[in-house]
Amino acid sequence: MQNLDKNYNPASYEARIYKKWEEDGYFVAKVDKNKKPYSMVMPPPNVTGQLHMGHALNNTIQDILTRWKRMSGYSALWIPGTDHASISTEAKVVEKIISEGKSKEELGREGFLEEAWQWTELYGGTIKKQLRKLGVSCDWSRDSFTLDEKLSEAVVEVFVKMYEEGLIYKGERILNYCPSCDTTISDAEVEHEDEHGHLWHINYPIKDSNDYITIATTRPETMLGDLAVAVNPEDDRFKHLVGKTLVLPLVGREIPIIADSYVDMEFGSGFVKITPSHDPNDFEIGKRHDLGQCVVIENDASISEGYGKYSGLDRYVARKEIVKDLEELGLLNKVENHDHAVGHCERCGTIIEPLVSEQWFVAMKDLAKPALDAYNNGELEIIPDRFGKIYTNWLENIRDWNISRQLWWGHRLPVYYCDDCGEVIVSRTRPEKCSKCDSTNIRQDEDTLDTWFSSALWPFSTLGWPEKSEDFDYFFPTDVLITGYDIIFFWVIRMVFSSIHNTGKLPFTKVYLNGLVRDSQGRKMSKSLGNGIDPLVEIEKYGADALRFSLVSGNSPGNDMRYTDEKAQSVRNFANKLWNASRFIFMNLEEGKDYTFDRTKLEIEDKWIVSRINTVAKDVNRLLDSFEIGVAASNLYEFIWFEFCDWYIEFVKNRLYSDDQEAKDTAMMTLLYALDNILRLLHPFMPFITEEIYGLIPSTSEMIIVSDYPVFDEADEFRWEEESIATIVDSITAIRNQRAELKVPNSKKSKLYVYSSDKAILDLFEKLSYNLVSLASVSELETLTTDQNIDETMPIIMKGYKLYLSLQGLIDYQKELDRLTAEKEKVDSEIKRAEGKLNNEKFVSKAPQKLVDEEKTKLEKYKAMLEEIELSIKDVEKRL
Repeated sequence: MQNLDKNYNPASYEARIYKKWEEDGYFVAKVDKNKKPYSMVMPPPNVTGQLHMGHALNNTIQDILTRWKRMSGYSALWIPGTDHASISTEAKVVEKIISEGKSKEELGREGFLEEAWQWTELYGGTIKKQLRKLGVSCDWSRDSFTLDEKLSEAVVEVFVKMYEEGLIYKGERILNYCPSCDTTISDAEVEHEDEHGHLWHINYPIKDSNDYITIATTRPETMLGDLAVAVNPEDDRFKHLVGKTLVLPLVGREIPIIADSYVDMEFGSGFVKITPSHDPNDFEIGKRHDLGQCVVIENDASISEGYGKYSGLDRYVARKEIVKDLEELGLLNKVENHDHAVGHCERCGTIIEPLVSEQWFVAMKDLAKPALDAYNNGELEIIPDRFGKIYTNWLENIRDWNISRQLWWGHRLPVYYCDDCGEVIVSRTRPEKCSKCDSTNIRQDEDTLDTWFSSALWPFSTLGWPEKSEDFDYFFPTDVLITGYDIIFFWVIRMVFSSIHNTGKLPFTKVYLNGLVRDSQGRKMSKSLGNGIDPLVEIEKYGADALRFSLVSGNSPGNDMRYTDEKAQSVRNFANKLWNASRFIFMNLEEGKDYTFDRTKLEIEDKWIVSRINTVAKDVNRLLDSFEIGVAASNLYEFIWFEFCDWYIEFVKNRLYSDDQEAKDTAMMTLLYALDNILRLLHPFMPFITEEIYGLIPSTSEMIIVSDYPVFDEADEFRWEEESIATIVDSITAIRNQRAELKVPNSKKSKLYVYSSDKAILDLFEKLSYNLVSLASVSELETLTTDQNIDETMPIIMKGYKLYLSLQGLIDYQKELDRLTAEKEKVDSEIKRAEGKLNNEKFVSKAPQKLVDEEKTKLEKYKAMLEEIELSIKDVEKRL
């Protein structure tokens, strides 16, 4: 008979198996009216990205569910794809061309885009190859990219449609600008970090007076753009100053003192400088008081023209010069240390600059309500539900979405301007002439769309929308989205409102949020800490199955997990145990023998394992259905390692090695049945090893990936057998523990007496006595109908029965007495030492309370040990 290799080596078969799955079309989902559809979309990683542990966890969860549903009879579609990642990809391409002595501007838009496409083609396939190594069973024939022609058509369609509906507009407001990436970024793309800074107190002279007021600012360079100073209208200290004029230091501009309820009377001096072009709150105050705008910081974070020696300086260089000049003029009142949160670009880490800018926006009020209603009325489920608060809070406090970016890589806005009459034209195709004046002097807007605009359409654009396709009709809406909790507002919410508005349906009915993968100390993996773990290295060391299983085992929805090398190693040991158990089974197969499963031939142990598999199948299906994937994995681990490998295989060895051919055949039949079901239960979690072993089971004609997933069957429920074998297992374990405590080697056998008032229990022990003989070092077994004291036995009290383990010949009592006496002396010594310390007043009064408490605990422990040792000594002395 063909058998597995002697040594478990996943590298010898993983690539071969994956190639067969993919080339033979096992991942391809078909529109099949006889099957229920099950679909999900892969959160698209950056096209030029590398696989990290977060990807590995997220895609393992998706793959487990896809494989489970495929085996459960669904037409299971998992759509893979990548995102063009406008900001990060453009930054990398710019870095490359600068290293070559060129610049973005020199190349021009078309030349730069050629470079970007070449970069994408060069590095774009890396993460897909890496995902294949993980074993993902997504439908690569439907692989998508956010800049694909069809997906780009969907983007244009949505933009034009929403513009025509009045939901997309152009407006001016304060936005986050990254000087390094040279584009606006959303609030969600800003990371705030606490930093040590300063609070500069500056005197602003009152016009035609020798008086002044003092304002405090963390950003003195922005004072060049001050258009007013505000006080609270209820602040009696300053009511008399409202309406007066100040002379702006260094600039000489005359600015008014205004009253606005935004000002906090309790903070600082009570005066607030108003810089409408460089602060979001000041922008709103400026609108209320019609102050206008005054831009003093450019997109590259340099000071604008018109400010003398400060113009052209970097914002922080200008800050130093301004502070120095204020001090020389006697206008710097004081400087205080001040800790505050500073916004940084999520992509590059540069401190962002709030700048007034004319951009394109999506009006969110009408779009947010149906997305909020869908969650509140239960149509959309978020797992775990605690993240629902983030979802609702974000939608309830939503602001209009800035969707334009000052980048070249991405979806260019379908917006055109007539240079002759100024007409703005939003069109699905490039207009040949102006719709207003017939001029052909038309140019397209230079900006591209926020990456998240196209990603928001992902669940339906990947299925062919806006065209009516068979795929869209059958697979949409998708069933579940699996993603990290860190992008709930970036992506999840935007998909929900985009889908409801454009298709009339939710994109999915469930959102499963997985946590972060942290290092063994619970720290976030990062380049700065140098604690990142490469999943490909882990696959090379332990195999893809070990990595997958270690990531999900014991993990729960929404919770961060710690990844340790030891955990992956233990899962590899688990795989090795399954491999060796399978080899043992195949080694005992007889060529040409029919091992068709027949329930009528089963012995008690066989019914037990069949029933346990049945129960485990019921539990695993229930757990997967409720997204308790980590618990399902742990349950399978425990069952396979302990119940199947450690117990059932040991139980049937008596029959396998016996001369009773029928008993031997039944044992083999049950072993094959159990292995077949175990492999199918485990397959979604550990696809490679299960496929490799499954191929050697006689009579299997298909690959395990398309076999049926085990489900609960009442015909395989044997409760009495489950309870009976549990009794035997408990007894063997108790006997082994008692013998280990007495340090009795396995080679020394002893008689076992079993007492119970329940005849059924005694009958069970007599029927299965051979298991105690082979697995508990029992020489013979005798059942007792009355309880009695038996000389030289060790009683073991169990639930519903008693075991009496004969000690005759097992123990050298004199040796045991010597050992116990020596142990007593050690414990006596420890008690005296602890009592001496605790009776020492200096120790008790001067030592830290923690040390004193520890000594008290030790003393109690040693006294309890002494009692046990003395009882054991008395017992041994009786036997001498």
